[in-house]
Amino acid sequence: MLPFLDPLRTITFPGIILRLLLALLCGGVIGYGRSKNDCAAGLRTYMLISLGSVLAVLLTLYEYEMIHGAWAEDIAIAGEKFDASRLASQAITGIGFLGTGTILKVAHQQVKGLTTATGLLATVCMSLAAGAGFYECVILVLVLIVLVLNVMAPLEVLFKRRLRNITLNVEFDAVEHLEAITAVIEKQDAKVFDIDVEVSGSPASAIFVLQMSRDNSSHSAMLSSVAELECVSSVQELIS
Repeated sequence: MLPFLDPLRTITFPGIILRLLLALLCGGVIGYGRSKNDCAAGLRTYMLISLGSVLAVLLTLYEYEMIHGAWAEDIAIAGEKFDASRLASQAITGIGFLGTGTILKVAHQQVKGLTTATGLLATVCMSLAAGAGFYECVILVLVLIVLVLNVMAPLEVLFKRRLRNITLNVEFDAVEHLEAITAVIEKQDAKVFDIDVEVSGSPASAIFVLQMSRDNSSHSAMLSSVAELECVSSVQELIS
């Protein structure tokens, strides 16, 4: 804990302003990176979520101060009990519904939006810490969230491209060519675990779930060998 920040941990007007602005800034930094990647939740979404989370904590602290101060006599007569964590926990519950709305099942059996949903949850918890005056934790978590969402994204793609497991979406002329495509894949010493064929559209398409051999695990080589077939119109690797 940094001692010079202790005066700002109390519920004073300067402390409230600092907590709101800090959460707004941190949410804006995270949301800006998500907006650049054209994600469902962008700059304004993250900023508003951060402000709302801080407000939940500030309202909790305000009620606590009032219950033990100006409202003390009325509370004693009514016999009410106060749970300081109730509003903050409801903020986390509420973001769960919002995060669920960002998770979508798109084409080719892919699910998108999981990173956005978890990013929103992490941002809410970060903002709750800002509302509580835990400034050191807020700055540290901000750095870690930006690192995970922005810096780790290309590294994750690079890592997945080096794995032996690979999922291909192949579009081809007719279902009769499925055997020829499978034969080319097996020539690369790859094991076919599953084939999901879609023949309702034109051209036909299929999703191949494969495991490549240790000696021949180049994803680009596999894509090239399938793409060279005359019956294949397109092939792409699916990376979730």
